[in-house]
Amino acid sequence: MNFIELIKAVILGFVEGMTEFAPVSSTGHMILVDDMWLKSEEFLGKYPANTFKVVIQLGSILAVVVVFWRRFIDLLGLNRLFKSSAGVHVQSDGSQSSQGRLKLTHVIVGLLPAGVLGVLFEDYIDEYLFTTETVLIGLLAGAVFMIASDLFRPQQPKIESVDQMTYKQALIVGLVQCLSLWPGFSRSGATISGGVLFGMSHRSASDFTFIMAVPIMAGASFLSLVKNWQYFSMDALPFFIVGFISAFVFALLSIRFFLKLINRIKLIPFAIYRIVLVAVIFIFLYF
Repeated sequence: MNFIELIKAVILGFVEGMTEFAPVSSTGHMILVDDMWLKSEEFLGKYPANTFKVVIQLGSILAVVVVFWRRFIDLLGLNRLFKSSAGVHVQSDGSQSSQGRLKLTHVIVGLLPAGVLGVLFEDYIDEYLFTTETVLIGLLAGAVFMIASDLFRPQQPKIESVDQMTYKQALIVGLVQCLSLWPGFSRSGATISGGVLFGMSHRSASDFTFIMAVPIMAGASFLSLVKNWQYFSMDALPFFIVGFISAFVFALLSIRFFLKLINRIKLIPFAIYRIVLVAVIFIFLYF
């Protein structure tokens, strides 16, 4: 293990952490970074690329849990352990509400559509859709969808807090999330846009998106770790640890910054970034 290898781990952790929860497609960025610059096999050398990506994704998951820990305590019914007052709901930002509350069943309803389709079409997606060209299509299509959702959303959101969500809205967001099975489209871009288009505020849609991300990413990461367990070794451990910490720190910064910003700037600036990114990559590749 040398300093250059640790820098490599920090770079990929940065890319994962900064893009995982912004509506710009972390999968798309990772594929593009691999194909256009890093070339995982060369860049990571003896360290298996897919296993490393799973490890740094776990860092991003931990960042969500840290930001929304009160919310997860509530969803799992562990309030009493943390001395929550009777009938009072502790929200993710630390405030309290005695009115509605998001339930674990809302999250499950939101997860089901993409979960079912993901299992059915996993092999097809892995074989045909993880290329630079398909990612560019996903980035552009996702940008168009984000712009449309901001332009045609209700002027006054019906849902200002994620605790006001109905099961119907959770299902709608879950159905829209299926679009993110196309690499580059962006899971957060799809779900936030879908939520906004159907009456949620940008912040409430973002909260629900991040909460749903944990079981999705944790499940996928667990399966990948089981498949790739043989690649872990004491020699690779420092490399993986640095990447994990890097992804955690940058994801934590990204989430906190994004949640403070999203209600002010909406989705169009992120869509413009995606369009510019596609144009730059297209010129780089074909001219």
